[in-house]
Amino acid sequence: MNFATQLVDLMVQVMLPLSLLVGAGALWPRFFPDTDVEQMKTALNRLTMYLLYPCILFAVASTTPISRELLSVPLLVGIASLAGGGILYLMLYRLRLWPHLDDRTRAALVLAGMFGNTFNIGVPVLVFFFGAAATSYAVFNDMLMTMPLVWSLGVWISTRLGSRDQTDQPSVFRVMFSMPPIWAFLLGTVSQQLGLTYEPLVTAARFIGQANIPVIIFVLGLTIPWRNLVPRAEILAAAAVKLVAMPLIVWLIAPQLFGRMGEAQYAAVIEAATPSMMTALLLANRFRLDDAAAALLIGWSTILFWITLPLIMAFGWIGAR
Repeated sequence: MNFATQLVDLMVQVMLPLSLLVGAGALWPRFFPDTDVEQMKTALNRLTMYLLYPCILFAVASTTPISRELLSVPLLVGIASLAGGGILYLMLYRLRLWPHLDDRTRAALVLAGMFGNTFNIGVPVLVFFFGAAATSYAVFNDMLMTMPLVWSLGVWISTRLGSRDQTDQPSVFRVMFSMPPIWAFLLGTVSQQLGLTYEPLVTAARFIGQANIPVIIFVLGLTIPWRNLVPRAEILAAAAVKLVAMPLIVWLIAPQLFGRMGEAQYAAVIEAATPSMMTALLLANRFRLDDAAAALLIGWSTILFWITLPLIMAFGWIGAR
């Protein structure tokens, strides 16, 4: 399949439905002005956190054997996340390229620039390139890399580099193990390892969990501050680190660690290239960072992703289908 044909297929199969869902979220308050947007976002986020996301995690984990190739994805994306965070820290705190920013804004940009929307946007792209089984790359990356780092290093960035409130530090383990997705993933993994997978239950969980991505992408459209989406140099620079520098880092280091670029390594490039995750906005709210800056970075990185992804394909950073 040549590049032009693959790009058209990607636009129709992935970009079009995701764009329509984001657009629906953006236009919903305009067509239904009586909607309580904050209440709606809260309700939908709870639905995904307590039902939809745990179901898809259980379904994937209970049918996916753990392998070296699978584990290479969270390893590579974790390295890229740390490197991306280091670049942002250097730009924002050491070089102080934008001296007018306060620490709340700097911390919000480091946080949102490090961690990508690796499941809800990563999965459709992974499935397009590698098939439905590639969902496992995003699941294991989320559970073994994103979530542990967000609730440890992410909290440290929020409290030490941003709010500097030393008393406002929740227990990382208490937070993580109070989340249903963690338990669903662990239950699925244990059942797979012990050979106890019950296929009808997996099918039922997968059926429920399929709604997770459309619901969250719709919420993303509700979340992006469309009226305030003004380009700012620091926002665009942070987006460039997230969308271009991080996948480049994976593409460069993967052959050094694994000797070749296989499907899992290309999947790690895609995961590293995803736009900023919405959890960064939740952390910014929780620790009194500049949530407006985090929302802007989420918005701009999501929009620019539709430009940078084809460029990454053109550069050959993603293997052919």
